[in-house]
Amino acid sequence: MEEDLKTFKTLEFYPVKSKYFVNAKFVKAKNEKAFEMKTSTSRRPKYIKYGTVSFVVDGILLKLNVYQDVALSNTNEYKDYLFLPFSDLTCGKESYIGGRYIDLRIPTGNTISIDFNQAYNPYCAYNHKYSCPIVPLENDLNVAIRAGVKTFH
Repeated sequence: MEEDLKTFKTLEFYPVKSKYFVNAKFVKAKNEKAFEMKTSTSRRPKYIKYGTVSFVVDGILLKLNVYQDVALSNTNEYKDYLFLPFSDLTCGKESYIGGRYIDLRIPTGNTISIDFNQAYNPYCAYNHKYSCPIVPLENDLNVAIRAGVKTFH
């Protein structure tokens, strides 16, 4: 927002840690139907659950769904783009209450590299006028992922 720009210096990030760069098992979803993903506004973009990723952090097996934006998948630039929204125990305390996002590309095999150090806030963390997908409940992790960008305010 305009008032934020007067004092804004930089975003704050967690220190980069190698444990948050994971090689996850990727399982492509079968027979999924497109659905309208809830957003922070009345906009309802169509997504499809593209698959699941499972990985271990601090000895805990974690699982998340990855999604593909139906409209973007019809463009050359984003035809292999995957969307990984997640929330964790830092949300609302150290990181944005609405969760964070990671951008991925469709893997060629059954593994996918995920760098949680690259997790970023949705645009609506900075300005309520943006329409941001809401993290699906199944992508709420019951652990703290202290990686990526921290809360803005």
